[in-house]
Amino acid sequence: MNRRLAQGFQGDAAHTDRAPVVAVVALGANLGERAATMAAAIEALRRLPLVDAVRASEPVESVAVKPDGPDASAPSYLNTVALVTTRLAPSVLLAYLHAIETHHGRERRERWGDRTLDLDLIAYGDLRSDDPDLLLPHPRAAERDFVLEPWLSIDPEATLPGAGRVEALLAKLRGDR
Repeated sequence: MNRRLAQGFQGDAAHTDRAPVVAVVALGANLGERAATMAAAIEALRRLPLVDAVRASEPVESVAVKPDGPDASAPSYLNTVALVTTRLAPSVLLAYLHAIETHHGRERRERWGDRTLDLDLIAYGDLRSDDPDLLLPHPRAAERDFVLEPWLSIDPEATLPGAGRVEALLAKLRGDR
């Protein structure tokens, strides 16, 4: 565990009276044993300190998205969304997400490249942040049906802060509006 993560956690441990917040975490994988990796990542989320509950959607299959758009020639993704009820600070939760990715062989060689595991912090309650190290909500979440569809399946009342109801965002993406 790196020093920054350990220090951040210790700071949070002293403030366990922090009210729980529901964080939205998107999980995706297009290399290796995708389903097994994602199941292990969800279990790792459940074992994090100051995490009270984790609910995950059923996985959905999606085409890989590259900087130039969808790429049907790349291995397809398996995606899911987890609602994580936590008292961790968002920056500490994000550091844990990166540690889980690394544990599962994630290498950050190219932007939007193929990966064994991708964990994105989509939202943390209603918090909004423009800090480059912690953009909240995730800046492209409203454009990703592979995030919105599984999220909506486990939270029909879901709202993406600053963008609106997930149901309406997904309908717009699909051309239903």
